[in-house]
Amino acid sequence: MARSAVLPTNNTYSMLVDVYGKAGLVQEALLWIRHMREKGLAPDTKTFNIFLSLYADAGDIGAAVSCYRKIKEAGLCPDEVTYQYNVMIKAYGRAKLYDEAVSLFKGMKKHGTWPNESTYNSLVQMLAGADLVEQARELMVEMQEMGFKPPCQTFSAVIGCYSRLGQLPDAVSVFQEMVRVGVKPNEVVYGSLIDGYAEHGSLEEALQYFHMMEESGLSANLVVLTSLLKSYCKVGNLEGAKAIYERMKNLEGGLDLVACNSMIGLFADLGLVSEAKLAFENLREMGRADAISYSTIMYLYKEVGLIDEAIEIAEEMKLSGLLRDCVSFNKVLVCYASNGQFYECGELIHEMISQKLLPNDGTFKVLFTILKKGGIPIEAVEQLESSYQEGKPYARQTTFTALYSLVGMHTLALESAQTFIESKVDLDSTAYNVAIYAYSSAGDINKALNIYMKMRDEHVEPDLVTYIYLVGCYGKAGMVEGLKRIYSQLEYEEIESSESLFKAIIDAYKICNRKDLAELVSQEMKFTYNSEKHSEIESETEYEIGSEGEYEVGSEGEYEVESETEYESETEYEKYK
Repeated sequence: MARSAVLPTNNTYSMLVDVYGKAGLVQEALLWIRHMREKGLAPDTKTFNIFLSLYADAGDIGAAVSCYRKIKEAGLCPDEVTYQYNVMIKAYGRAKLYDEAVSLFKGMKKHGTWPNESTYNSLVQMLAGADLVEQARELMVEMQEMGFKPPCQTFSAVIGCYSRLGQLPDAVSVFQEMVRVGVKPNEVVYGSLIDGYAEHGSLEEALQYFHMMEESGLSANLVVLTSLLKSYCKVGNLEGAKAIYERMKNLEGGLDLVACNSMIGLFADLGLVSEAKLAFENLREMGRADAISYSTIMYLYKEVGLIDEAIEIAEEMKLSGLLRDCVSFNKVLVCYASNGQFYECGELIHEMISQKLLPNDGTFKVLFTILKKGGIPIEAVEQLESSYQEGKPYARQTTFTALYSLVGMHTLALESAQTFIESKVDLDSTAYNVAIYAYSSAGDINKALNIYMKMRDEHVEPDLVTYIYLVGCYGKAGMVEGLKRIYSQLEYEEIESSESLFKAIIDAYKICNRKDLAELVSQEMKFTYNSEKHSEIESETEYEIGSEGEYEVGSEGEYEVESETEYESETEYEKYK
């Protein structure tokens, strides 16, 4: 052509792009596009379509989507080949750009290109796989209105999605529709229904579809039998579960992990320790035990009092790298906490945060229990818990800081405290209290007192917890006058009365070698709280004794008692009371 002075056209370049592209030489194909533009020719829709197919076939979804957008950017209209597309629709699906896929589908009609059966199937299956089941079902209805009959795979995708979402009546409705239009269900369809009912512990319905499947001539595979096994396990039917379990052993491929874990879980629920242990050890020897296997057997050991064995399993989980999600961490956390291994709990939380796993409500429930058991004043723990539930700034961080300080991980505690103390966020007393506790626990009393002063400078009023932690600082610093001042405020009810504060003052005086003052406060505490208990008893007694000296004894009737003046002495009456 060049020698004959015949100028190449758009079609010429498009064919060259097509030839090189189909040969897998994408870079060379792009080079011809550049030559094309240098000759003053612009790529047409056909040329873009070639690249669109090339990128989609190569699995380069981003490039395929970009190529499709360039058609519009060049002022060109997508044609029938552009919309061919299950290629393009699948490309959007792989990129999880579901709205764009639906938009592309609708755009076909606007441009006079009607979707074919393959287009509908691709889109319905894609939407169902993304749990957009209502959109998927609407399209399936539309598909049938257009005269197309969905194949088994499309019905299966929608039924499976409804089952996963627990919308079983809808799943059954689609199943019935499938049968009505003459599409024969396969093992996947039956498996989805059986699994859906199994997850909800509906054994009767799961068995109904299992028998229906066998009557249709289909053989149960491992997936279906695993679903049925789960259903037996959910309702605690050991005999039925064992029967399915033995049946699975004889199939090609043998037992799968889900089935084994279900049996371990059932044995654990029924308290059958030796059976659960045997099933777990068999799984572990094959190298197939996962986080669920380990956590199930660990919990069983913990529940029956085999704490050493439970801790051993927890340690093995850590070393095996099976702690990858919040649930796994929480289960090991509970195990350590129940054995009083709070330092290991602190290490677990640090590891969890290091893995960028966000602790959930279950994690914090355990943490608040650890703080209480570890000796942090109940008022302080309640304050942290309230802060977390209200979603206050740094509520999570303050809880972690308190835990690190409690278990002696002071470097982490101070790093954590520094995060919120130096922030620009307005803090409440909870955050300041934890920081005071952290620095005091680490032995940096000056810093702890400086934080207290900062708290006052920021016009944040100290509360009961503040005074409890402040007393600890004064005790460690030997500031007896400071202790006397707080005790005086407590005596004159300027500070809320609290056993925790009394005990903190007593401990602080002991640290200062002022056992005399510690004894005085101890006596005062006993007097205060014994008086309160005595007042409560008197109040209850006054309620029970009527004005005429009558004592009411519930439904048994009324018994006459003598007036208190008839006793020989006050002491004798006190004994009666």
